[in-house]
Amino acid sequence: MAEAAGGREQPAAGCAPPDAAHRAEEEPEPPSLDAPAAAAGRRRGRRSGVSAVGAAERFPGGSLGPAAAPDTDACLLEAAKATPRRSSIIKDPSNQKCGRKKTVSFSSMPSEKKISSASDCISFMQAGCELKKVRPNSRIYNRFFTLDPDLQALRWEPSKKDLEKAKLDISAIKEIRLGKNTETFRNNGLADQISEDCALSVIHGENYESLDLVANSADVANIWVSGLRYLVSRSKQPLDLMEGSHNTPRFAWLKTVFEAADVDGNGIMLEDTSVELIKKLNPTLKESKIRLKFKEIQKSKEKLTTRVTKEEFCEAFSELCTRPEVYFLLVQISKNKEYLDANDLMLFLEAEQGVTHITEEMCLDIIRRYELSQEGRLKGFLAIDGFTQYLLSPECDIFDPEHKKIVQDMTQPLSHYYINASHNTYLIEDQLRGPADINGYVRALKMSCRSIELDVCDGPDNEPIICNRNNMTSPLAFRNVIEVINKLAFFASEYPLILCLGNHCSVQQQKVMVQHMKRIFGNKLYTEAPLSSEVYLPSPEKLKMKIIVKGKKLPCDQDILEGEVTDEDEEAEISRRLSEDFSREPKLIWLCRELSDLVSLCKSVQYKDFETSMKAQNYWEMCSFSEAEASRIANEYPEDFVNYNKKFLSRVYPSAMRIDSSNLNPQDFWNCGCQIVAMNYQTPGPMMDLHTGWFLQNGGCGYVLRPSVMRDEVSYFSANTKGIVPGVSPQVLHVKIISGQNFPKPKGACAKGDVIDPYVCIEIHGIPADCTEQRTKTVQQNSDNPIFDESFEFQINLPELAMIRFVVLDDDYIGDEFIGQYTIPLECLQPGYRHIPLRSFVGDIMEHVTLFVHIAITNRSGGGKAQKRSLSVRIGKKAREYTMLRNTGLKTIDDIFKLAVHPLREATDMRENMQNAMVSVKELCGLPPIASLKQCILTLSSRLVSSDNAPSVTLCMKDAFPYLEPLGTMPDVQKKVLAAYDLMIQESRVLIETADITHDKIVQCQKAGMEFHEELHNLGTKEGLKGRKLSKAIESFAWNITVLKGQGDLLKNAKNEALENMKQIQLACLSCGLSKTGSGHADAKSKRGLEAIQEKDTRDENGRL
Repeated sequence: MAEAAGGREQPAAGCAPPDAAHRAEEEPEPPSLDAPAAAAGRRRGRRSGVSAVGAAERFPGGSLGPAAAPDTDACLLEAAKATPRRSSIIKDPSNQKCGRKKTVSFSSMPSEKKISSASDCISFMQAGCELKKVRPNSRIYNRFFTLDPDLQALRWEPSKKDLEKAKLDISAIKEIRLGKNTETFRNNGLADQISEDCALSVIHGENYESLDLVANSADVANIWVSGLRYLVSRSKQPLDLMEGSHNTPRFAWLKTVFEAADVDGNGIMLEDTSVELIKKLNPTLKESKIRLKFKEIQKSKEKLTTRVTKEEFCEAFSELCTRPEVYFLLVQISKNKEYLDANDLMLFLEAEQGVTHITEEMCLDIIRRYELSQEGRLKGFLAIDGFTQYLLSPECDIFDPEHKKIVQDMTQPLSHYYINASHNTYLIEDQLRGPADINGYVRALKMSCRSIELDVCDGPDNEPIICNRNNMTSPLAFRNVIEVINKLAFFASEYPLILCLGNHCSVQQQKVMVQHMKRIFGNKLYTEAPLSSEVYLPSPEKLKMKIIVKGKKLPCDQDILEGEVTDEDEEAEISRRLSEDFSREPKLIWLCRELSDLVSLCKSVQYKDFETSMKAQNYWEMCSFSEAEASRIANEYPEDFVNYNKKFLSRVYPSAMRIDSSNLNPQDFWNCGCQIVAMNYQTPGPMMDLHTGWFLQNGGCGYVLRPSVMRDEVSYFSANTKGIVPGVSPQVLHVKIISGQNFPKPKGACAKGDVIDPYVCIEIHGIPADCTEQRTKTVQQNSDNPIFDESFEFQINLPELAMIRFVVLDDDYIGDEFIGQYTIPLECLQPGYRHIPLRSFVGDIMEHVTLFVHIAITNRSGGGKAQKRSLSVRIGKKAREYTMLRNTGLKTIDDIFKLAVHPLREATDMRENMQNAMVSVKELCGLPPIASLKQCILTLSSRLVSSDNAPSVTLCMKDAFPYLEPLGTMPDVQKKVLAAYDLMIQESRVLIETADITHDKIVQCQKAGMEFHEELHNLGTKEGLKGRKLSKAIESFAWNITVLKGQGDLLKNAKNEALENMKQIQLACLSCGLSKTGSGHADAKSKRGLEAIQEKDTRDENGRL
């Protein structure tokens, strides 16, 4: 069989020998993958007739005719890569004859049939289609593959072999892999041009040889993988595929549903009744689509009546309600059954979804809640419809439910948090003509806004008012606004609310303001004088349920009842700065002592420069920056801005030039550590999406803790960093956009009808090094369930500041129209298969409108969150990048830092060696880097089983580490896998046993360096450093401390992850039966080993690490 699958064949065009032209009559020249790729963003005609490329893709088994030249073929191949993928379909086998030209039908009847069962996959494979065959020598061949009618062999043509050799027996197949997960793909020079989602490999023979193939689309690849897996799993059982789909749990359930609705018991039903029944079972379906499906079925059977039989009802429901991508997933995780049992579901949740501490009873509970059939609920299995419902449920939401609670440390100083802030809160329209409206405050406070603005002016009858001074037609009584604020201040969050008071009142009405606030707010009002002995602001935890007034304050050392202070009029300040007479003094206003005394922790002061602020500013004083000024400072002094914001609050407000109340990009200022970035809540759009998405985390309380590198007193971080952040482990975000559901037509769209051409854009927002954007191809004319099946990777250098925005757009000539979006912090992503609930332009959740994705987060070089997968990318020693320490120019300090160079290299090597060993195991198991170790053990266990189902290896605990020992002789292939596994255990052991010593060395150097922190200026002066050189020395010192702290943390995290890996491996081995030796001795020993690992883990947590 190895010869049949791996013999010499005619190479692709461009690689052919001189006599290739003569042999072209026997074997058509395949295309080369070297042709230039079509531009991903190229516009295509909307709703046009079927093009040659479209026809080629829709009919993968067809031919473009004998006249098709190789160049044309190559062009079509490349163009096909840029064309949208269609949903998984199979055609009538009678139309699948090889060589027959396809014709275009203009009938309104649907001609596509979705894959909804194993028999659909088998039918497609028997009809055959073209696949590209990849050889280890980087050559690629076009071949037409079919499945024998008797389901016993896979055949391909053309081939110079005789028909009996150009085949692969199903009985010889060991595994079927989806993706580029073999040596052939990894070593192929053209592998980068092959889509991961279109690649598949058939592993066969005792030596585990591979037949590596590339399909025209991800859907076709999924059909072959699902069909072959089904055949292999049932190779020892008789197959009756004609009856197979009628014996499934789903069909049994649908029969009971039909019979319950068939009140007459005649076995037939009115079409109207059938339509209503299906609509009840699946409310997202359109009635017109259901009726069209019944007409198609009736036409195919040449029926004259519109009454529906039980079989027709089941067929219509299956084709309408089966999502092919969910069906393929179910077959994959159920070991090729058409339902999941509790064990299948448990494995899926643990290995794929990242769920920990899952039990069989929990899985049975999920089945009972989501399975639609009574039989399934009683017997404990989840069929396709129940599984679809589960995947759409809140339990499979992309947002981590842990972050719907307060999960961050709320005892840090107030200046260490980003604070949800509103600008001109009283407006619900633009700031030029918009009237003041009390609903502005209601909306902001219900959205957990923790900093709101009140522009107060003199009103009639000695009552202050809040108004838009550009539109005085609808002022709000200050008293009424205060009452609403008091009622809703802690409706959505119990953490402190800051009132940014824009005071434009006379002294007399200022006193009225004070009376109202004291009477209405009562003891919620925070007026305690700040302690001069403190260095930082109090924490949000300490200020719970308190209202803080921000404003101007009279000097405390002057016993006066009123005095002059600079005006808080932001628009006037901007005008003053833009005027030619910039040196003119700012406008002064009178302030009464009573209002001044209400200001405690947020006293407004003018910003001059960082040098002045760092020397003279008190921790309870804060500056407000216009958008333009903050942008200039962020560009010119990014490191100083971050350091300033470690201690002081900064408020940034939008430019007065934004008369339409458009929003600034808050990320630009969050990157600098600015806590209060005021947003125009009344203006939806991408910037408000970022703001809303960012503050969903930490329980939506309105406070988000900044990354430690932006909080630590001695640390280095630049807002404009273009690369890796010192001491932070970059992560790789893997996103697969699988499909969309029920996309609405864009509001106000000019196109006719309800047809849209959707595509998905993935935006990464964060530090400049992380900001990027990628998009899928467009899916033509499909809003119900467009299949994208495209994978993307993004390196994230500062995960704690990164956000992902998924945007769905309608591809249109005039301008791509918005369909929906969802924005989420990277830290809140759940791994695995997830549905994203899309939001409308104004931010409302759209019912039943979702995006189906797969998420994985892996580490580029260690650390990270264990529950979000383990380590991934292999980095060789020669290509390894070590984080370097900088020379400060201060000999005493540099001598200390030199002692850390070797421990830092040791720490990096230990982490990377363990990573490389893990990647090797995954590769030999035929799994991608994002796979979990549990998936590796499951794959291994299926290989390491003899013909009598006895394991050929056994788990052996040596010093609490899970080794695998062979039981007798083993093939070379299995020996190679076991050797890689042993190396992984050994590298993990080295890290676990030596991490403490290396970590201590790094920490000692850090502590020794920090002892000189207060003396840096004196040491610099002694060394003759001043000015820029002295600043550079201080900056290098902060860089080194950041590196030492960060690398120490990475090593600690890597050790904890390695311990967790050892536990997971042992549990997986136990569950796979690799410890059974005929007596209870091995099991008892294994359990003792697990206890030892847990004890070691606990001991380390309580010890130095």
